[in-house]
Parts: sequence; structure tokens; C-alpha cells
Amino acid sequence: MDTKQRILVVDDNAVNLTLFRHLLQKIEGTLVECRDDPQAALAWCAENEPDLILLDYMMPEVDGLEFIRRLRQIPRREDVAVVMVTADTESDVRHRALELGAQDFLTKPVDRVELTARVRNLLALHHSRRQLANRAEWLAAEVAKATAEIAAREKEAILRLSRAAEYRDPETGMHLLRMSNYCRIIAAQLGLSEAEQALLLESSPMHDIGKVGTPDHILLKPGRLTPEEMEIMKQRATIGYEILRDSLSPLLQCAAVVASAHHEKFDGSGYPQGLAGEAIPLHGRIVAVADVFDALTSERPYKKAWTLDAAVDFLKSNAGTHFDPACVEAFLAAWPKVLEIRARYHDEAEATPAADT
Repeated sequence: MDTKQRILVVDDNAVNLTLFRHLLQKIEGTLVECRDDPQAALAWCAENEPDLILLDYMMPEVDGLEFIRRLRQIPRREDVAVVMVTADTESDVRHRALELGAQDFLTKPVDRVELTARVRNLLALHHSRRQLANRAEWLAAEVAKATAEIAAREKEAILRLSRAAEYRDPETGMHLLRMSNYCRIIAAQLGLSEAEQALLLESSPMHDIGKVGTPDHILLKPGRLTPEEMEIMKQRATIGYEILRDSLSPLLQCAAVVASAHHEKFDGSGYPQGLAGEAIPLHGRIVAVADVFDALTSERPYKKAWTLDAAVDFLKSNAGTHFDPACVEAFLAAWPKVLEIRARYHDEAEATPAADT
């Protein structure tokens, strides 16, 4: 890999180009490119990254000021060092050049010692800045890597805790994967950002973590719960919220909202707060559709799996009462993706009810 620093000289005078090339080539570790046409020089800059440009002001069609302006518009050329060569009387030109981003000036006739010294100093400064930028880029990459590793461990811990809650009742292990992916499908159809989709995918498995606080004789009861037992069962939404609330993690903050809100109903008849309509957090409304659909279409020891048609009819008939109609519509609008997720995370022990939906 060539580590030499590249100097571009732009001057419409061939004699000046020859002189500058001769002087600059004596600076160790440099390559000198010369262009007598500023348009061609700009085209070269678009394809190559110079470390320094020695630029004459007085040129036809594109003068030094216009050259700098166009140079700064080229991506990743905003910080290239520019030394402009001007006449001693052109102080207004210097002021405008500084505003456009010139770093230094040489006065005609150019002094050889001054030229070499200024170019060496700017190249050294540019080299130091590049090293700092590379160091900063490396540090940013390392921080991103470490953050990703922490996030991955956090996600794994959440999934394992979620599975622990699921193991307290007869629900299958694939339920979490299907349900969370259904949530992402709905979120995507509703136009949520990629980040929001990912957040919901990763936090929704915690929706029933509150089951860990529900007594076994109620959670595992095979028959219908009494009104008193149902009230105890409902507490799992609040328990889940209390377990997850006040976390500094955005993932757990989202999971807390989901745990509390996914048992609310669109008409206000749900629990634990009896919220209605858009007062129910959107993530909770999304999880309600995904969770109920998967529960209906999954076989359990105490029930047979519903057909897909029956489950879809249930969603449609309860849109506006139990479910947010927009979430139901979004879910059904992506039906091929729903079937794909269902097939990918299919429980081996489950039968697959026929459906024509």
C-alpha cells in the first residue's frame, strides 16, 4: 500500500507547473500531480483524494475561489488542505478564500524556502489529523462492537427469562418466536421504523413475564377459573410491569409497557387499567393481536388448535372491541409473511389445521 502523501498543483501556466513540481518532489514521501486545467483537476479530485492542493488564483473560466467552492462540494473533500497562490495586493481575495476553506497562502513571486516549509507543515498537520481520525474511527468501531455484544447478551437474557415464564404453563417454546415475529410484521405494515420494529421484536417475548408471580394452582388449572381466580390471574400484567419498570434499558422499558398493555382491549374492557383506543400504547395493541392469534392457532393440552380461518374470523369480528382495527388490518395485509413465520417456527408436536385463508 502506497503511504506517500499526494500533492495536486493546479496552475494554467506550464512554467509554474514545472517549477512547483521540481521543488515539491524534493519533499520526502510525496507524489506530485500537476494539472493546467482546473476542470480536469476537479475531476481528478473526485476520483482521487489529495493530501494538499497548491492552487493558483488567476486562472481562466474557473478561478481559485470557484475551484475551492466546487472542491468542497465533492464528498469527503471538505477538509483537503488548500494553499492558494495570489498577488501581494489581493487581500480581498485572501479573505474570501479563507471563508471558502483555504488554509494558507503564498505570495507571488513564490519564495522556494517558504513554499517548502509551508507545504511540509501542512502535510504534517494533515497527517496528524488523519491519524486522529483513524484512531477515532477505530475507537468508534470498538465501542460499537462492545455495545453490540452487550445488547446481544441482554437480548439472550430476556429471551431466557421469557422462556422461563412460558415453562410455568403448557404453552410451547416456539410461541415466543412466532408471536414476536408477528409483532414485527404488524409494526412494519403500520410504517414503524426499522429500529422500532427491532425493539418490538426483541421486547415482546417478555409480555407474560408476570406469570412468574401467578400461583401454580391458578396458572395450571385445567378448567375455567372462578371470578376470584381470574382477578389473581389478571395481576400478571401488573407484576410483569413492576418487574421490568424503571430499567435504564430501552429494551426493558418497552417490555414493561408491553407487559402492562397487551391485555387492554380497544373498547376499554381490558385490564389492568381499562384503557381504551389510542390511550393503549401502540406496542401493547400490536402484541394483543399477535399473541391472541398465535394462542388460538396453537394446540395446548387443554384445547385443540383453531383453524387459520377461524382465528382470522375472530380477529375480524373483534376488531374495534378487543383489538385495534388498524393492527388487525396490518396483520392480515401481510398474510403471506404470517404463514411464512408460522411454518418457520412450527412446533413439532402441533397438528397443522387446514385453512383456505
